[in-house]
Amino acid sequence: MSDKDLMDQEEIYSKVLRAGRRTYFFDVRSTKAGDYYLTVTESKKFTHDDGSFHYKKHKIYLYKEDFAAFRDNLDEMMNYIIDEKGTEVISERHQKDFKKEDVSQNGSSSATDSFTDVSFDDI
Repeated sequence: MSDKDLMDQEEIYSKVLRAGRRTYFFDVRSTKAGDYYLTVTESKKFTHDDGSFHYKKHKIYLYKEDFAAFRDNLDEMMNYIIDEKGTEVISERHQKDFKKEDVSQNGSSSATDSFTDVSFDDI
């Protein structure tokens, strides 16, 4: 049996979730004994200054005997986050926007307003 045949036999069912720079892969795979398990892979794209890029991947393996406890913990953690912070997404990008609004409402200048004009003809 070729490597490709082994890989095809191992991959049973897959779903992809694209979320901005992150992509999540949910894959049902088969053990050598023929039982199934789940892999969850997070892949995140990083771009270098020269325009090239690479992906960092993190993977977890989840076996059937752990499904119930994993689901219980995941549900508990997600419910805790929603109960504590609600469903609105607050990101660093949004935080920067809030800070700019606060500065403009207070009348004080932000760091970006205090730049000095520089003439590059002297260089």
